[in-house]
Amino acid sequence: MSRRHVRPAAIVAAGLLTGLTAAQPAASAASHPRATTGHVLLISVDGLHQSDLAWYIARHPKSALARLTGSGVEYTHAKTTTPSDSFPGMVAQATGGSPGTTGIYYDDTYDAALLPAGTTRCQGVKPGVEVDLTEDLDKNQASIDAGQGLAGLPDSVLSMTGHPASLINASKLPVDPKTCQPVYPHSYLKVNTVFEVARQAGLRTAWSDKHAAYEILNGPSGTGVQDLFTPEINSDAPGYAAGNDWTTDNKATEQYDGYKVKAVLNEIDGYDHSRSHEVGTPAIFGLNFQSVSTAQKLPASDGLTGGYTAKNVPGPLLARNLDFVDTEVGALTAEIRERHLSGSTTVILSAKHGQSPTDPGALTRVDDGPLLDGLNAAWKRLHPAAADLVTHAVDDDAMLLWLSDRSAAATAFAKKYLLAQNGSGTDVNAAPKSYSRSGLSEVYAGSAAADYFHVKAGDARVPDLLGVAQYGVVYTGGTKKIAEHGGGHSDDLDVPLVVSGASVPHGVREAASVRTKQIAPTILSLLGLDPRSLQAVREEHTTVLPVR
Repeated sequence: MSRRHVRPAAIVAAGLLTGLTAAQPAASAASHPRATTGHVLLISVDGLHQSDLAWYIARHPKSALARLTGSGVEYTHAKTTTPSDSFPGMVAQATGGSPGTTGIYYDDTYDAALLPAGTTRCQGVKPGVEVDLTEDLDKNQASIDAGQGLAGLPDSVLSMTGHPASLINASKLPVDPKTCQPVYPHSYLKVNTVFEVARQAGLRTAWSDKHAAYEILNGPSGTGVQDLFTPEINSDAPGYAAGNDWTTDNKATEQYDGYKVKAVLNEIDGYDHSRSHEVGTPAIFGLNFQSVSTAQKLPASDGLTGGYTAKNVPGPLLARNLDFVDTEVGALTAEIRERHLSGSTTVILSAKHGQSPTDPGALTRVDDGPLLDGLNAAWKRLHPAAADLVTHAVDDDAMLLWLSDRSAAATAFAKKYLLAQNGSGTDVNAAPKSYSRSGLSEVYAGSAAADYFHVKAGDARVPDLLGVAQYGVVYTGGTKKIAEHGGGHSDDLDVPLVVSGASVPHGVREAASVRTKQIAPTILSLLGLDPRSLQAVREEHTTVLPVR
């Protein structure tokens, strides 16, 4: 992942129904569908492709994943959001909305309307600020408890608070010019979540994820998730190589994922994530797995080769990790049976994003740093007094740029420059490999980028340039990863989607094209709640998945 943010000089100095308003309608029992389940367990296996699931089940027909898939509806042509990043992907599953509606384009973006972090006197301050939803917000990103100060870590991590907003360093948050107060992630989200709708109906909610910033899932009310467990994945991993976090060794990532599985097992048993209080099994709860993603990205780990040996054929590290995920999913479903909840629980399996490329021969690693430096230099040659053109950049296997000059001339200049650049990157073996057009297949700039995301030109959050990478291109200055996500190729987008369990027909394979954002209204429908309670569902006409 490559990211760049240039601080402006001012900072240095200082749907289903049309015609409804954005306001959430009052809950009405008469408008609710009949409840067919009492609990929905949502599992996001980040990085998992539909092809990975099919490959694994074909070789392990008696596995937990095979049983789960065979006990429900498998949507074989499901796609996640573009950009295919964790934050817009998860937010879509929780809201029913795409980035243009939710306002969440990536985990690290730019907002032209908010004020710089740390601003306390807002009058006259120039707007424009990075909006960082990563581990950088933690009070202590080196610690798995994000700075809570627990003793005995990491073994004591389940004692983490269920209210991670308290673990965010408010001085790192952007500031609302209207209130002159920090904007927490939940306030940055433009629409409500399934967790908020469930809370309004008096139902219990829980979730487990990888950063404190996932408190965004609380939604604008700030209260959607009653028990939110967020051990920091990019913290130091004790017992592994010094300075490494939980993502740099696949065994470490598996250990990390295991903490979240324990949290959900406690919730299945009717306790909070720490098993300290008996509160009842949540109506909506779940977790993300991160270890598939690291098995796909790492060239090697634990003596095993990472990624794929050929197109869509998992290599030894990924195959081993799929065994791990299968075991953990099996533990969750077994606990549901043990607690006699099978008849009242629906499990939804999907992924926030895929990973690209799944063909190792297609990999072309491109250092985007010189490309952006060259773009800024070319702009300044024409405009000597101007600031760097690129104010903020996020480049994984797509290119998202926010510019200091948002005019049509500036965005067109950036597009033309990037499409004219050729160079040399590296292949999967770190040997030189040429690239053209900055590694891009298509570029949406200015109003075209706004149109792509269905927002008005000049929107404060939309990127000024969206570059769709050529297949296999990963933007990185090194050779430590062999895949990434964020882009728009099928390897980024084609994820599994399975709805299994209570009230769902068994052994159904649905080939129609569906989107992961449909998970949100489906959850509410299963619980007997009105999917139209979700603002994004109304705005985008997001439909419930066909589960019967």
